[in-house]
Amino acid sequence: MKLSNQIRVLLLVLITLSVGSSVARANVSLPDVISDAMVLQQNQKVPIWGKADPGENITVKFAGQTKTATASADGKWFIKLDPLRANATPATMIISGKNSIELKNILVGEVWLVAGQSNMQRLLAETANGEAAIAAADHPIIRLFNVSRQVAFKHAKPPLARWQACSPQSVKEFSAAGYYFGVELENELHVPIGLINSSYGGSQAEAWTPVEYLLASDELRPTIERTKIWDEERPRVRAEYDEAIKKWRAEADKAKAAGARPSPSPAVPDALREYRIASSIYDGMIAPLIPFYIRGAIWYQGESNEARAQQYEILLPTMIRAWRERWTEGNFPFGIVQLPNYRDSKPEPVDEPWSHLREAQRRTAINTRNTGLIVTIDLGEPHDIHPKNKLDVGKRMARWALVDVYGRKITKSGPLFRDAKISGSKIVLKFDEAGAGLRIQDGDKLDEFAIAGADHKWYWANARIVSKDRIEVSSASITKPLAVRYAFNNNPKHPNLTNETGLPASPFRTDNWPGPTDGKR
Repeated sequence: MKLSNQIRVLLLVLITLSVGSSVARANVSLPDVISDAMVLQQNQKVPIWGKADPGENITVKFAGQTKTATASADGKWFIKLDPLRANATPATMIISGKNSIELKNILVGEVWLVAGQSNMQRLLAETANGEAAIAAADHPIIRLFNVSRQVAFKHAKPPLARWQACSPQSVKEFSAAGYYFGVELENELHVPIGLINSSYGGSQAEAWTPVEYLLASDELRPTIERTKIWDEERPRVRAEYDEAIKKWRAEADKAKAAGARPSPSPAVPDALREYRIASSIYDGMIAPLIPFYIRGAIWYQGESNEARAQQYEILLPTMIRAWRERWTEGNFPFGIVQLPNYRDSKPEPVDEPWSHLREAQRRTAINTRNTGLIVTIDLGEPHDIHPKNKLDVGKRMARWALVDVYGRKITKSGPLFRDAKISGSKIVLKFDEAGAGLRIQDGDKLDEFAIAGADHKWYWANARIVSKDRIEVSSASITKPLAVRYAFNNNPKHPNLTNETGLPASPFRTDNWPGPTDGKR
C-alpha cells in the first residue's frame, strides 16, 4: 500500500512536469529587442521573428497587416512586414500561435544604433551641462533601448534591455552623444526616433567583430591568438592581481588614516577583462539585435586600439563589413566619430600613434562605401580622454546623417582632404566638402600644415588658399617636397582650416610612410 502511494505520487509529478514542459515549449517567444514601446523603421520591410514549437503556425498582426509563418525544425520563425509609414500614434501588435503576445505603444519612424567604447557610453551626468539636459529630456516619441553589459556577459538576468520613452529618468543611463544625436534627428525629421545604445568602455574593435571574420585575415588572426594566451595565463594573472589588490587596499587604508590621497588601484590585466576577448561584445551586444531593422549606425571608438593603429585600418572596415553582412540590409549608413585632440601639444611635428589611429578612421570613411567621418579635432581636452562636450559631438553626428542619409542640402562637415599633386617646390591639395569655399577659422594664416621630403623629416609649412577647394603648401627648408600632413599631432595647437560651416577640417596625411605602430598585431 505504501509503495502504491509512492508510485501514484511519482506519476503525478511526472505528469505535472510533462504538462509544464509542454506548455513552455508551446509558447511563442520574442527576442528582447521586439517589445512594448519599440520604434519600427519606416519605409522598409521590417523583420519580426522569434521561436515556437517546430511546425507551429504564427500570425503577426500590425497596422492593418496580417503576416503568417511556420516555425522551422529548430523552432525559429520569421516574417517581414510591408513598408510602414512614420506614425507617432501608439499602435498594438498581436503575435499569436498556441499562445498570444500583445505588444503595445509601438511607433514607426527612424531607428539608429549608436555603439563604441567609453566616449559613446558616457552618461549625460558626466558631461557638460548634463544635469540640465537630463531635466529637459522629455521626448515621448524618442525611444531608448539601452543594452545591458551585465546581461550581455551573463552577470545579470535578462532582458538585455527594454524600450522606454525618453524621459529624465530613462535617459540617465543612456549615451549622452547618442541622446543629443536623437534629439537633433527628431527636431529635423519630425518623426519618432528609436535609439539602440550598445557601448562598452575600454573595449577594442576586435571584441565587436565576429570571430569568423578575424580568423579569415592573417592581419587580424593575432587578436584571436591573444585569447588563447590569456586563457592559459589567467589563473596566474588572477592570483597576482588579487595579491596586488590586497596590498593596494592595505596601503590605501594607511594613506587615508594619514590624511593622504591613496594611489590609484592596480589596472585590471587584459587576461581578466572578459570584454577584451575577441568577438565577445559582438556575441553578447550586437548579435542579439540582428536582424532588427536599423537605418544606420554611429561608431565612436578607437582609443583602446591606439597601440595597433595600422592594424585598425584593416580591422575597422572588417567589422563594418561583418555587421552589414550579418544584418543582410546591404551597405547601411555607418558614421565614424574621429578621435579628438588629446594630450599635451608639441612644438614640432611628431609621429604618434593617436594621430595614426585618426588617420585609419579617415581612410576607412573614404574607402568603405556609405560611411562618413565626424570630426572632433576641436572638441577634446588635453588631460581627459573623456571630453565633456558631447552636445557638439551629437550635433555633428546628426549633421552627417541629415546630409548623407536624409538628403539635406547643406555642407555636412568641415573640409575633407581628397588628393595631392606635387608642383615643383610646392604641393597642391584638393578638398571635398569645401562648401562655399575654404576659409581660415581664426587668424590671418593657415596653421598646422607640415611638409617633408625624401628624408621624411617634417617641417612646419606655409599654406595658402589658392581657390575654392585648393591649398598650396611649401617651405623654404624643402625644395623637393613629397608629402604634407595637417593637424597630425595628438593635440594640434591651432588647426584653423574650415569652410562656411565653421566646422574643422579633418586631420590627414598624404604619405604612406611607416608609422610608430606598423607591424604591431
